[in-house]
Amino acid sequence: METYVWIIICFAALAAGVVAGFFAGKFYRKRVSEASIGSAEEEANRIVNDAVKEAETKRKEILVEAKEEALRQKTEADRELKDRRRELTNSENRILKKEEALDRKTEAAERTNEQLQKKLREAESHADEIKHAIAEQRAVLERISGLTVEQAKLELLESVSSEIEHETAMKIAEYERQFKETSEEKARNILTLAIQRCAADQVAEVTVLSVTLPNDEMKGRLIGRGGRNIRSIEQLTGVDLIIDDTPESITLSSFDPVRREVARIAIEKLMQDGRIHPTRIEETVEKARREVDLSIRQAGERATFDTGVHGLNPELVKLLGRLKYRTSYGQNVLNHSIEVSLLSGILADELGVDATLARRAGLLHDIGKALTQEAEGTHVQLGVEAAKKYRESRDVIHVIESHHNDVEPRTLVALIVQAADAISAARPGARRENLENYIKRLSKLEEITNEFEGVEKSYAIQAGREIRIMVKPETVNDDKMKILAHDIAKRIESELEYPGQIKVHIIRESRYVDYAK
Repeated sequence: METYVWIIICFAALAAGVVAGFFAGKFYRKRVSEASIGSAEEEANRIVNDAVKEAETKRKEILVEAKEEALRQKTEADRELKDRRRELTNSENRILKKEEALDRKTEAAERTNEQLQKKLREAESHADEIKHAIAEQRAVLERISGLTVEQAKLELLESVSSEIEHETAMKIAEYERQFKETSEEKARNILTLAIQRCAADQVAEVTVLSVTLPNDEMKGRLIGRGGRNIRSIEQLTGVDLIIDDTPESITLSSFDPVRREVARIAIEKLMQDGRIHPTRIEETVEKARREVDLSIRQAGERATFDTGVHGLNPELVKLLGRLKYRTSYGQNVLNHSIEVSLLSGILADELGVDATLARRAGLLHDIGKALTQEAEGTHVQLGVEAAKKYRESRDVIHVIESHHNDVEPRTLVALIVQAADAISAARPGARRENLENYIKRLSKLEEITNEFEGVEKSYAIQAGREIRIMVKPETVNDDKMKILAHDIAKRIESELEYPGQIKVHIIRESRYVDYAK
């Protein structure tokens, strides 16, 4: 029991101690809190006072700085204002000076204008005096010379025209002299070299051909019973057989060389075979035609091989071969075409032009002559049509149409072929003309020359290679002679066709006759 009481007492004492400690702690905390609050208030008051002091200090510093900045800006503004005023003053001074200078210049210009007006009036007065003096002098000159102003102008123009004509003739002569000096030797060298390098044979064919017989008995066999064999040969070949008293020989006559060749081959075969009758003649003539066709094709192929021209249409090659049996003024046209081709290539090499094109154009330039007996038109027209048909190039076609100046040559190759054609035709003995054509050409040459004003008479000499012209001395002076010779040469070139060249020789002769009595 006592223990229980003791425990209760202990618990009571412990509770009393806890309560006392609680109130003691609460009092302590209050005292401590009050002390802390007092310290904090003091610290706060101190901080506030310091802040106030610092703010006052800052305010004073900012105020001082603001005053200093305002003062500085005011100083700068004053300085800028002074500068502006100074610049304005200087500008005003310059403007005043310029106005003064302008005023001086205006016054000087006014004075100059017045002087010019005065001089102008004086000049007008002098001009009137000069006009009056000129009019008086003109009247005096007209009275002295007996010519009016218009008449004097006409005489002056005639004099000037005569002087110009003289100068023109002198210039032409000088230019021609210079041209000849620089080009004649070069051209002669080139042409001589080309001719030397191409020495072609010239063969002249005629319209008749002789065939040698083994004996005179063969003439009767060719004539046949009642002339049936000779009639058969003539009908099948289109050739006239002339059988006369010439021993062991008969003559074949035809304007067509191909027909003559067919007849010759057929007759030779008939004589070799010995069987001569109409049926055998017909078979032999047909074989002869095939041989001639083969010969024509081979001649064309040989021509292309000799000239180095390749890629021709087979029909063009055949036309070339037909030229073997054509002649022009006695000159074989195939040989002429081959020669022109070779000459054109040589000239083209010397002048730095396409030699292959030049040889091709030279070989084909007379291709139309193979068609002239079958179609209407000149050999130039027919040649152009054939070249177009077989798709030759434009340059080759142009050469064909221009080699006789039917159109104006536009390329150097065309001019080269013209030169080669003239060289081939002008070789001594290359061509011959029949009497009728020769007389017509010479008559036309004199006719053209006599149409020019101032020509008294003219003579074609040197087989038509020179035209000698006598002019009227009172109409054609020395200066006009040069121009007249040039005009006549151009007219001959445009209207005549001729081999080689024609020399135009003008003679002006003055004769005065008087008698001593």
